[in-house]
Amino acid sequence: MAIKETFTLHGENLLKKIKELIAEGNIRKITIADKSGKELVSFPLTIGVVGALLAPVFAAIGALAALIGECSITVEREETKPGNDGEPKE
Repeated sequence: MAIKETFTLHGENLLKKIKELIAEGNIRKITIADKSGKELVSFPLTIGVVGALLAPVFAAIGALAALIGECSITVEREETKPGNDGEPKE
């Protein structure tokens, strides 16, 4: 199951916020929509995606940020279960 979270911000902060979200590491998918709710771009983030593979995505987001004013980012996160911290059981 995934948890969705939405952020509203201006275009100039778009790339910075997306980089922060990706650094958190538990993101499955990011969707960017304009202020009317129309989806502009959506991209999945799979485990193991590294900086070199994200460079084209960052370039597209940078171009998009220059063109739009207010937008929203919807983030789909992996749901973490209580007590399931990834540590092996003894």
